[in-house]
Amino acid sequence: MAEGQAGTVRILFVGDVVGGIGRRTLLDSLPVLRERHAPTFVVVNGENAAGGLGITPKIADELFAAGVDAITLGNHSYHRREIYPYLDSERRILRPGNFLRSQPGHGSCVVEHDGVKLGVVNLSGNLYLRAGRSAFTEVEVALGEVGQVDHILVDLHAEATSEKVAMGWHLDGRVTAVVGTHTHVPTADARVLPRGTAYITDVGMTGPRGGVIGVKREQAIEALLTQMPVRFETSEEDPWLMGVLITCSGPMRADSIEQVLMPRPPGAAKDR
Repeated sequence: MAEGQAGTVRILFVGDVVGGIGRRTLLDSLPVLRERHAPTFVVVNGENAAGGLGITPKIADELFAAGVDAITLGNHSYHRREIYPYLDSERRILRPGNFLRSQPGHGSCVVEHDGVKLGVVNLSGNLYLRAGRSAFTEVEVALGEVGQVDHILVDLHAEATSEKVAMGWHLDGRVTAVVGTHTHVPTADARVLPRGTAYITDVGMTGPRGGVIGVKREQAIEALLTQMPVRFETSEEDPWLMGVLITCSGPMRADSIEQVLMPRPPGAAKDR
């Protein structure tokens, strides 16, 4: 559908959901965010959603049932073996497209609302992470896979800020948004690049700010102090949702990108 007919399109992207506390924060926050921002699409990075590592089919189904349009993953995509067949059968969940072609899953999908088509692309960085192929060459394949759409959102799950910044410039004017995930700490560089692509180096995480990037802080500190193996558990302290809202009025072009940083709504259920 032509953008003029579709009107303003709003894409809500939510950063790395960490553990059960992150899932509950997301599910409790979505009604508030829908009322406040009326997003056309909701895309969520869920690679830490199952106990802090990986995702399961049950959790993915729960997120889809809550109205999430697409789920992106990252370096923990294959932590849970039960997800392997699901990655092949469910088009709306993505693992990085520059993983090996022999590995389960796929790296792009197209979702649609009211005649507006959004292509979603998931990629992994190559510096400090294991990805079978270059993100910068494989993104061209992914863009071809999504075909003719109104908007494209790229989630680059990467450790190195240089890779993410470079990908933003590389795709400026060719996609609607490039958002970075993985480091769990939101960066202060959200902006629309000169040719109309919304960009942020890292969206942050949806989970416990009271820990160390999601882990109980005393365990993380012990591991750093002793340099010995420590069993990590997900913190439950000070849960926040972190994301971005991208607003668009023309095809393949963002008008604005706004950070969404909010604590879990008060009075939310203790368990879900």
